[in-house]
Amino acid sequence: MAVNVAYPGRDGAHSAAACDRLFPDGADLVPLPSFTAVVEAASEGEVAFGVLPIESSLTGPVNETHDLLYDSPLSINAEAILPIRHCLVGPAEIAVEDIRVVRSHPAALDQCRRLLAAMPWATAIAAATTADAAHQVSEHGDPHEVAIASERAAHAYSLTVIAGDVGDHPEAYTRFVSVAPYTRLDREGESWRTAFSFITDHKPGALHRAIEPFGRHSLDMVQLVSRPIPRTPWRYRFDSVLAGHPLDQIVGETLAEVAGLTLELRVFGSYPAHS
Repeated sequence: MAVNVAYPGRDGAHSAAACDRLFPDGADLVPLPSFTAVVEAASEGEVAFGVLPIESSLTGPVNETHDLLYDSPLSINAEAILPIRHCLVGPAEIAVEDIRVVRSHPAALDQCRRLLAAMPWATAIAAATTADAAHQVSEHGDPHEVAIASERAAHAYSLTVIAGDVGDHPEAYTRFVSVAPYTRLDREGESWRTAFSFITDHKPGALHRAIEPFGRHSLDMVQLVSRPIPRTPWRYRFDSVLAGHPLDQIVGETLAEVAGLTLELRVFGSYPAHS
């Protein structure tokens, strides 16, 4: 029996393609209108898994995903890295100088700065996802209104690919994660990742003291990002990903040591690394 998997957006969203990669044996996909809706559905057991983008090779961490996971009971249990190819799509072929509106997700707009800079007469409008942008353009049917979306979205909404690979960089990737209200403890395979978050004292050297044990034990922190704590102005937490599994003795001992050096340490899941 196929599992229910929620993702943000519509058919044609990059997250839908990530679902195919994360669940190759098949899944019943449930498109939802927002990242928040995906997290709520997975947290409340309405679906077995949620799939969200968490990092771009160009723009870094997806802050919304980081913050939603921090405030939820969910854990990361798998990851998949997908190449992202942005296309300019619309109801019909049109000259670039005749385009008046460009719709897309803010991250996609940010990754196509050169294109937008070459079209100062066009207005960029944010959409919930790239697939939503494609759907809106299809619904409006105005040839002067286009979207930055995937070729998959263009096919899904019967749009024409006006230009392919319009992103600023030819090599662009997004890391997607599947999340569920439990933490994996299996250890099949050799390359694992552990996601966790910690908060330090607001004192000089606190961050150095917190991460020093990882270096001392030759553990690789493959990601470290800071996020503000909304209820405490000008205070930050640190979200990190560590190479290794928490049931590995050295990893478990080091996390325990770091927990003693911080105000809070929370593990957000362990999962096989996608090479």
